[in-house]
Amino acid sequence: MTALMRSLETAVPATVMVQPVVRDVFAAQPGLSRLGKRLVTAAFDSSGIDTRYTAVDELTLDRQSDDPVFFDAATMEILRPGTKARNEVYAEAGTTLFVDAARKALDAAEGVGPGDITHVITVSCTGFFNPGPDYKIVRALGLHASAQRYHLGFMGCYAAFPALRAAKLFCDADPNAVVLVVSAELCSLHVRSSNDPDTIVGTSLFADGAAAAVVSGRRDLPAPSGSYLTLDHFETTLTPVGEDSMAWNIGDEGFEMVLGNYVPHIIDDHIVGALDPLLERDATLHGIDYKDIEHWGIHPGGRSILDKVQARLGLTDEQLVPARETLRNYGNMSSATVMFVLKHILELDDGVPDDRVGEDPEDTRRGDEGPDEASGTHAGAGEPRSASVRAGAVPPVVRPEDTEDLEPSTAESDGIEPGETMTAPAAAGTGPAGPGGVRRERVCAMAFGPGLTVETALLTKVSA
Repeated sequence: MTALMRSLETAVPATVMVQPVVRDVFAAQPGLSRLGKRLVTAAFDSSGIDTRYTAVDELTLDRQSDDPVFFDAATMEILRPGTKARNEVYAEAGTTLFVDAARKALDAAEGVGPGDITHVITVSCTGFFNPGPDYKIVRALGLHASAQRYHLGFMGCYAAFPALRAAKLFCDADPNAVVLVVSAELCSLHVRSSNDPDTIVGTSLFADGAAAAVVSGRRDLPAPSGSYLTLDHFETTLTPVGEDSMAWNIGDEGFEMVLGNYVPHIIDDHIVGALDPLLERDATLHGIDYKDIEHWGIHPGGRSILDKVQARLGLTDEQLVPARETLRNYGNMSSATVMFVLKHILELDDGVPDDRVGEDPEDTRRGDEGPDEASGTHAGAGEPRSASVRAGAVPPVVRPEDTEDLEPSTAESDGIEPGETMTAPAAAGTGPAGPGGVRRERVCAMAFGPGLTVETALLTKVSA
């Protein structure tokens, strides 16, 4: 059973935060030390962000509130509401954002109506209320009262991946399952003025947004008319260090972010090892350069994290465009962000860029080369992938006899309909369109979160 992401939609609140304007407001706060002012300027100016969105209507200079709670535009002061006041806004504005994203995804899923949804999975780490967003979605969209509901709470930026993995498992277990996955985060509820470097960095990065997807493997549904994703494989790992470098705690004045400046270096040191278990799952990817995987859906936790991942994996500037553009236009919306990146990838021109068009298919398979050429070394990685492949895995040079004990790369697991054939170049995102003019390009996605959890996913973009 192939689980298809039949729709993927996003939603943001109405209030726009322009980065230089927000920077100047925070840099002018009373009680900020001289060092604090310099840190604010440096953090905002190096963030790679132009605009963000917030569900807090007060966080603007365009209007003034008669009874401000978060920001007094008349005095330009960032106020300090308690956690209860912040969470009350989450319950109201968060419900709106959850429902808006869910409705857009349901409307965009061709052939799927409210009565078809069998499971609802909601994701958020920026607030709590009960009956929760899963309940609110069922009521607002008129879903069956018997729809199974699950909420993944307080996991952080990587939580979209456990949600999508659960959706795939539901579809694998039940051929009639249609799963609605919705992530909504209101990070801006927890902004505050502070001299603490972690708080300043968080203030420069985080924003509000939501994303929703409809996932199903039902064969009686019409094929999506546009590009879509298949959910192929998921992996999770913990880095051996970094437990204290990234955390999310509940304080008296909102939630408190711990975001150590060593996080990009930890990711740099361990991203190759985190990717190995995922890429081992597909024999067609053994031994190829990371840059030969067509698309990379990287959670833009910050500009420096993207810089480290790009350099370590040897990815091109073009492959980082979806992540960098998401960061530039929306900021870091915690768990919803990587869904924005995946939507950007879906909306890219389906044509194959640069000189890959017309290549001899045999030239695109590093696994068919001799041992010297297929050493598994990845451009920019500085170390061979083969050195960290788990025992028992197929070596980078893949021959039929080597794959005997592997889990086969079946048509269903790669999103191919019965009777179709998927060539190796298409599997690696390199060659012309396959049978019937259908193009399949691989997508490697990843996100990072508290404790320095690394979640990875291997998807396939299918385009007519």
